[in-house]
Amino acid sequence: MAGNSQRKGAIRKGGTKKGAVVGSGGKRRRGLEGRGATPPAEARTKHPAAKRAAAKAKAAAKSASGRTPGRPSTRKGDDGPELVLGRNPVVECLRAGVPATALYVAVGTDNDDRLTESVKIAADAGISILEVPRTDLDRLSANGMHQGVALQVPPYRYAHPDDLVERVRGGGEPALLVALDNISDPRNLGAVVRSVAAFGGQGVLIPSRRSASVTAVAWRTSAGAAARLPVARATNLTRTLKDWAAKGYQIVGLDAGGDTTLDTFDGSTDTVIVVGSEGKGLSRLVRETCDSILSIPMAGPVESLNASVAAGVVLSEVARQRRM
Repeated sequence: MAGNSQRKGAIRKGGTKKGAVVGSGGKRRRGLEGRGATPPAEARTKHPAAKRAAAKAKAAAKSASGRTPGRPSTRKGDDGPELVLGRNPVVECLRAGVPATALYVAVGTDNDDRLTESVKIAADAGISILEVPRTDLDRLSANGMHQGVALQVPPYRYAHPDDLVERVRGGGEPALLVALDNISDPRNLGAVVRSVAAFGGQGVLIPSRRSASVTAVAWRTSAGAAARLPVARATNLTRTLKDWAAKGYQIVGLDAGGDTTLDTFDGSTDTVIVVGSEGKGLSRLVRETCDSILSIPMAGPVESLNASVAAGVVLSEVARQRRM
């Protein structure tokens, strides 16, 4: 019995008594730290509220694009959905209110502030949040530069040129429309849309070919104005401008070598401002369709302005004249 008692008090190998707990040396401290506020129910993929939100978003996405967003779409072009890749582009699109049908997160993706914010905004907006194999996103990006996240945006619904005329007719104010010729940068398109909305214009017209379209980049640059202002596409820009001229609209082209300066321009009547690119300018047929070519006086040695900046300057002047 005495031997047993001595064994109970014996020191075990390693310097600790039998039954003593060995510490972690601080290695498990991170596991005990708080993880911040609990995400909303819709942002937790296993929560019933998240499943209901995902089912609702899937149904809406299917009716909008004709397919269920279970996997990222590989379709490209104006007729199919667009896939925005990368954490910064995705969170910026969501902040700007770009309409989206699904947020894809690759399985095993490391979390950070941008991804957390993207998931929260998507959950609040009722956008489907779906986990997909990383290989699905790898197939759709160059060198796998998707950072484990992608946002699917449905194709933009363009208005018909006649819709812009009807919008003006129902508004009771003189028309102020902007047509874009040879504009290929979607950021320029988005900036023009934003300016037109800011200065009381009723819409923007673009050609259906060889032109920037309303992508997620254009929508983001417009700061949400693309949701409020219609953008129409013309099969033939020249023909549409001629049709509007026959209805009493003055067609005014912008060019550095114009025969009319902004200082003498009268924008009080129904007006269509046609903006060309900084490099190519207005195409020949479009230029010949214009009633006048307008130039902006320059105080310095700059020869020309960026297309969206030039459009903003003219729109501001027209809005000033109409306030008087």
